[in-house]
Amino acid sequence: MSSPKRNIRSLSTEELIEFFKEINQPKFRASQVEQWLWQKHAKTFDLMTNLPVETRAALEEHFTVHAVEIAEEQVSSDGTIKCAFKLHEGKVVEGVLIPANDRMTACISSQVGCSLACKFCATGRLKRMRNLEPDEIFDQVVAIKDVARRHYDKPLTNIVYMGMGEPLLNYKNVVTSIDRISADFGLGMSPKRVTLSTAGISKMIHRMGDEKVKFRLALSLHAANDEKRSKIMPINEQNSLDSLIDSMNHFYHATGNRVTYEYIIFKDFNDSIEDADELAAFVRKAPGRVNIIEYNPIDEGEFEQASPEKVDAFAAHLERKRVIVNIRRSRGKDIDAACGQLANKNEIATSAA
Repeated sequence: MSSPKRNIRSLSTEELIEFFKEINQPKFRASQVEQWLWQKHAKTFDLMTNLPVETRAALEEHFTVHAVEIAEEQVSSDGTIKCAFKLHEGKVVEGVLIPANDRMTACISSQVGCSLACKFCATGRLKRMRNLEPDEIFDQVVAIKDVARRHYDKPLTNIVYMGMGEPLLNYKNVVTSIDRISADFGLGMSPKRVTLSTAGISKMIHRMGDEKVKFRLALSLHAANDEKRSKIMPINEQNSLDSLIDSMNHFYHATGNRVTYEYIIFKDFNDSIEDADELAAFVRKAPGRVNIIEYNPIDEGEFEQASPEKVDAFAAHLERKRVIVNIRRSRGKDIDAACGQLANKNEIATSAA
């Protein structure tokens, strides 16, 4: 019985060189193949036309390319484009293109589902099925880059790991994917244009500081007292605000990069002036800027979007407290914009088929 084919993009350069050595091919074949995979984004070996036919046949015999495909696109009236990505085994993850006047941002996923069970998030309903591999994360970026060109004729400028899953629970693969995205033989994007958004795992944030990572960090905060945050984000029970303050300060002093705090504002939960005072106090202890995010409600969810008046008053109060604030208005209201909504619907459809 023949052994299953390996995903060729899981191999290191050294492993590829060793393979070509075993089949009596020169080692420069490895760099040719890597160029096809990571720069030209070839999804089959037949496309690698500068390789001899017998070499392509040997690759086909031993390996496969686990390419990610767009299964569905939803285009909002505000220009936001949400993609459902089909993985090689049929599971679905999400990505979003968020266009603006001065940038094109890709929001990408790091896991199939999520184990954190945040109360306001549709992804938590899927549970965590598996981590995404570096090439699967990379493919999402390539696909959204192509969507930006196709719809807007503009290049992709920014990437945020803010889709399905918790990036710090797939840390090794996420960092490898960022290395591929920023490498000259990948997409050549500066790591400064990449932001990792986390629900907050203190020891991993500390590790990022130790490793002096070059990409940026955002913390999904959403409440600045432990009792309220634990109600909506169970992870806070093991990663208190005090521990996050310590790790955020370590990250900042080690990397020189200030953190961004993401704050989804919910009606009658975290939208009061008292909540704003608590947030301002938190930011004084761990300096950073605040993104106030209007909520995209999920089907049958318990939270609602705060009124525009409440959002504006909240932001104005923070500014009076000398906090740098940006309001991110809700996007994609007429499509499945909330994180996990589109994947949930695809999962239900697949299960019913």
